[in-house]
Amino acid sequence: MVAEPVVILGAGHAGVGAAAALRDEGFDGPVRLVNGEQNLPYQRPPLSKAFMKGEVDAGGLVLRGEGFYAQRGIELLHGKAVRIDRHQKALRFQTGATLSYGHLILATGSRQRRLPFATDGAKINYLGSLPDAETLRDRLTKAKKVVIIGAGFIGLEFAAVALQMECEPHVVEQSDRLLARSVSPLISSFFEAEHRRMGVNIRLSRTVVGIRSCGSEFELRLSDGLAMQADLVVAGIGTTAEDSLAIEAGLPCDNGIIVDSDLLTADDSISAVGDCTRHPNKFVPGGLARLECVQNALDQAKAVARRLTGKKAAYDAVPWFWSDQSDLKLQIAGIWSNCDRFAVRGDLSDRAFSVLGYDRDGRLKVVESVNKPAEHMAARKLIAAEASIPIDQATDKSIPLKTFVASP
Repeated sequence: MVAEPVVILGAGHAGVGAAAALRDEGFDGPVRLVNGEQNLPYQRPPLSKAFMKGEVDAGGLVLRGEGFYAQRGIELLHGKAVRIDRHQKALRFQTGATLSYGHLILATGSRQRRLPFATDGAKINYLGSLPDAETLRDRLTKAKKVVIIGAGFIGLEFAAVALQMECEPHVVEQSDRLLARSVSPLISSFFEAEHRRMGVNIRLSRTVVGIRSCGSEFELRLSDGLAMQADLVVAGIGTTAEDSLAIEAGLPCDNGIIVDSDLLTADDSISAVGDCTRHPNKFVPGGLARLECVQNALDQAKAVARRLTGKKAAYDAVPWFWSDQSDLKLQIAGIWSNCDRFAVRGDLSDRAFSVLGYDRDGRLKVVESVNKPAEHMAARKLIAAEASIPIDQATDKSIPLKTFVASP
């Protein structure tokens, strides 16, 4: 059991979750949580939705109130770490200060990908932090036409918000469908139709190849030669793991800090959790996976806390995700990419249904639910159990999906 100080680098869901879980599991040694920003640790998922619409302010985003850290004996520190000194077992900061650790938990998250070309003075907006969101929210209130580069979750969530704020959104996506990496073709088609119906202008199979400032507006050049004008440009083209300190420290990384099933790195004094990890996951095809979701961050944080307090710790959870786009709540349990058969449970026209994906052995691998929270909860249990449910039964709306949870 670890008795020396545990230092957690990164104060998002994974970092705060690890600090809280250590205390929940009975760890009574020093816990020091390093936040690279000056504000209290906060949630990021609402930045593209509730915060952007003004439904919640910065104070409503905090993960834990200021008193929580003192009450639980968690030392919250602010500063930018610039080096991991594995030999001395210490973090080194931009100020020159150092912080020793007995065990280090890396919860450094991910960073937004930047456009791969010069933007000729144009101020491109990204949405990865509270300062980003504050700037973008202010600009959105003044905008009439916005171009969103990328049709992933962030881009589509922002497009739905822009519409609600009476701004004209245009989405440019290099793939031939929306959410191509994240959802099945059936869900892609449904959300494309819904966004077009709401008034979002969508251009697929195109890339933006240049942007230049034209006074208070921008001109974008697309790969098909089309020129577009806008007074606001937002790029949501994915993320990369924030693993630069780990790489410099000599830890194996591959767009994510490589960890084992116990979430240990190649250094047995360093663990990693959350978006920054590439970890073994039997529910994801291909072996090692990097997942960007709150569930993964929190579950991994709890697993590491258990291990550091001498309990069973291997991480083996079903990944699940969600996205709110206008009045559509998409909830996903599992991963779709290894499926070769899909079936719809319910009617797409009702805007409340689930898509079930099966692999070639007939096992249920993913359930993508739209406005069906009860089916999502049942799906997480079914996928964890690696259930085999005949499609004709699983798609029978008269049989609640939860009925199959207890099936052998």
